Amino acid sequence: MTDLKGGGAVSTCRSAAGRDQPRRRGSRTSSAASGGLRSFVARRLILGLAQTVAVVLLVFTLTEALPGDAAVALAGDQPDPARIAAIRETLELDRPAYARLADWATGLLHGDFGTSLTSGRPVAHYIADGFGPSLLLAALTVALLVPLGFGLGVLAAHHEGRLVDRLVSSVTLAVYAVPEFALGVLLVTVVALRLAWLPPTAVGYGTDLLGHPAVLVLPVLVLLSRPVCSLSRLVRAGMVDALASPYAAHARRYGVSGARVRYAHALPGALAPAAQQLARTVDWLLCGVIVVEALFVIPGLGTVLLNAVAERDVPVVQGLAVVFGVLTVVLNLGADVVAYRLTPRAGVAA
Repeated sequence: MTDLKGGGAVSTCRSAAGRDQPRRRGSRTSSAASGGLRSFVARRLILGLAQTVAVVLLVFTLTEALPGDAAVALAGDQPDPARIAAIRETLELDRPAYARLADWATGLLHGDFGTSLTSGRPVAHYIADGFGPSLLLAALTVALLVPLGFGLGVLAAHHEGRLVDRLVSSVTLAVYAVPEFALGVLLVTVVALRLAWLPPTAVGYGTDLLGHPAVLVLPVLVLLSRPVCSLSRLVRAGMVDALASPYAAHARRYGVSGARVRYAHALPGALAPAAQQLARTVDWLLCGVIVVEALFVIPGLGTVLLNAVAERDVPVVQGLAVVFGVLTVVLNLGADVVAYRLTPRAGVAA
């Protein structure tokens, strides 16, 4: 009897140990995953810092290699050599390039982007003035892009090979083939000038664009046109591959509903590339909307950059280029981390 009790105790202990073993394995797996994520983030941060330094050096080198001279532009239509020399001395353009690079890089570390050559205002004020309208356009575009892009992609994947899929694919391909400036000119001509439904530009509305939402409709439509096409096609391709995978077929054999297979199994497989595409789109919205802002006269970063290039205001061009470069590095870092979390087994190349 005692032996039976002892054997039962041993058996109970063994079963308890067996129950604890998977838990310990899961804990080790979770710890290894978190350690891998920290290592990946550390590598990406180091790479991002190196990329930022490269951006600063490249921006300074390219602006130094630009033809022309800010002193000549500021001297007027009939520049006098003595006046040009005086302006160059006043603006410290006669100093060696390495000395100006050292001063500029030191200022960047303290948040000082320099001073405009034409107005004497800090470059940070130009960036702050233009960042608001650009950020507003980007936020509105992304707010519409996510539901439309994912919705169209899921709809096309659900009806793969049928009329809806072919219609979505054909329309998105046709819209993506139209450049932004051409679509913008077409919308301004038809919707704003002929039909007079919306204002053609933001002239006269100042920087308070949110108080005049009609001004934002056409620019947002133009900015939304190509990203929604690329995102929807990317989501569709990812979901089609996931729905054709063995684990999706295995889920169907076990009686899992089609909606759950699509949204709980197939859609997460398309999130990783979609997150990276979304980060590139946000980067483009903040850094590359020069054509759209110029077409609709939006006082954003693109307009500030165009004016600075026209006036040969090198510090403003350099400051904006550094801001654009750092935004690109940060957004791509965030997208890589999200993609790594969504696909922990495949990983993301550092």
